[in-house]
Amino acid sequence: MKLLITVIATLIMTPAAMAADATCNAAAKEKNLHGAALNSFVTKCEKDAKTKCDADAKAKNLHGAAEKSFTTKCIKDASG
Repeated sequence: MKLLITVIATLIMTPAAMAADATCNAAAKEKNLHGAALNSFVTKCEKDAKTKCDADAKAKNLHGAAEKSFTTKCIKDASG
């Protein structure tokens, strides 16, 4: 039960933290990218987001299903 509460609290706080950063798709739209440039930018942005999300999960000391759930939602939020 304690793990479930921790996961839920973490997932609720994530969008607020991510709101400060533009999502990958929004950033690409602002830069008016198309075609290969768009694909390259979004791929790199998502890779950077995954690295950040993995680090955030590690900092929160998440493991197993909680870590996977947090990381998946974090990447989805960052990708837009």
